[in-house]
Amino acid sequence: MTIATRDKTEDMRRLPGGTFSMGSDRFYPEERPKRQVQIDPFWIDEAPVTNRQYEDFVRATGHKTLAEIPPNPNDYPGLLPHMVRPGSLVFTPPRDPVPLDNPGGWWAFHFGAYWRRPYGRHAPKALDDHPVVQVAYADAEAYARWAGKDLPTEAEWEFAARGGLEAKEFSWGDELAPDGQMLANYWQGRFPTENLQLDGWARTSPVRAYPPNGYGLYDMIGNVWEWTSDWYAEGPAAPGSPCCMPTNPRGGSLEGSYDPQMPEIPIPRKVIKGGSHLCAENYCQRYRPAARHPESIDSATTHLGFRCVIRDE
Repeated sequence: MTIATRDKTEDMRRLPGGTFSMGSDRFYPEERPKRQVQIDPFWIDEAPVTNRQYEDFVRATGHKTLAEIPPNPNDYPGLLPHMVRPGSLVFTPPRDPVPLDNPGGWWAFHFGAYWRRPYGRHAPKALDDHPVVQVAYADAEAYARWAGKDLPTEAEWEFAARGGLEAKEFSWGDELAPDGQMLANYWQGRFPTENLQLDGWARTSPVRAYPPNGYGLYDMIGNVWEWTSDWYAEGPAAPGSPCCMPTNPRGGSLEGSYDPQMPEIPIPRKVIKGGSHLCAENYCQRYRPAARHPESIDSATTHLGFRCVIRDE
């Protein structure tokens, strides 16, 4: 079943396409090199998909998200019997400082955590106008297919996030908080123990809570990470050549997307973009258009959502 009762492009923006500088040479190695890329025109959602929109999809299709299905022990060697229950990862800030190279210090598996109750079965329900989280890649893809849309490529997403600005660090310019103004939902303070909440939010914020970028798009930076359709590779799959510029480039291969540090659990990874409310100046400065990160396709967390695109025929 798909959406048939309204215009699919409602609450979307048509972007003109064009040439832009993708990537950055200033921050993390996986963003390099900065290169010129050509993108065809396309439509993109103004904001991340919300809990209200995702509920419409679930009611129409009966879809069960990955977090609602008990894990298969064969897929996760070493999984203890008591953990074969539905649930997902929830950000749980530690009371004391922890090493920043071990995300296990602030992520905990909560039984019963899923998109309707992203922080666990005894936590409050998800708010309608906040971005849906606790959605694995297949859950985002299923929504997009139902809506008659697709998930964006990494290049499309970054083109959209830049809002027409060329080679700027953020969607609004080169300064994170110009004149002290909070322009996105990210972490202020020492992550993961000190959240000053200068932006007014400890977790997700309603979509459209901050000004849009130059293309009229909201939350392209911070709030929640967003899935793209590209398989992850350490560097660009099409960096360009002296003769030609990549047009509508795609990411790496399925085979090359596996995490070499976890050969015992061969789960492929997709590129996610935009950073989230957990990105801080002292940790994960990925609240930038050029930033990118690998995420296992079975991951569902409290800081990961998505938006959709429609490509011109």
